[in-house]
Amino acid sequence: MAREDVGLVLAAAPRLGRTRLVLVDGPSGAGKTFYAAGLAEALAEVGLSVATVHTDDLLDGWDDQFTYWSRLDRQVLTPIRQGAPGGYHPYDWHLRRFGTEWTAVWPADVVIVEGVGCGRAEGRAWASLTVYVHAPAAVRRARSIVRDGPSMQPVLREWRRREAIHFAADATAAQADLRIDGSA
Repeated sequence: MAREDVGLVLAAAPRLGRTRLVLVDGPSGAGKTFYAAGLAEALAEVGLSVATVHTDDLLDGWDDQFTYWSRLDRQVLTPIRQGAPGGYHPYDWHLRRFGTEWTAVWPADVVIVEGVGCGRAEGRAWASLTVYVHAPAAVRRARSIVRDGPSMQPVLREWRRREAIHFAADATAAQADLRIDGSA
């Protein structure tokens, strides 16, 4: 996590009400969650309040890879844009349904949203900074096996196929303000 990245966030104007929205996108296993956590920590070290939303908590199962956006916008981004807290019921991947516990997202100085597809065109208008994290396919697959196990690989192969189609159609990497190599 480079200090320059903190500087980019600080230099960017808030576009989500008084909040700077940072969208951290990229393919599965590229290192988005790791990067977002490091950025959140570095921003907090300079005195900013930070909230992080993981899009995996907003998906309605494996087939909801890209249709979560309306939930994110309605439940989190719109309230924050209006200066109010947002939130959501995180998806329980073991029970295969949304949980009952509410996760509040307060209008912090910076809200980081990380996950596949979050840097899409619909979000870029509100984002102060968009980041695309990439890594070689072999690295991403190896991480996936460690993180998700061998039995999940058939589902994740289809996931990766759909994300490649999405990224090509949306030109996500080309539209990002910052591209990060997450393979390290």
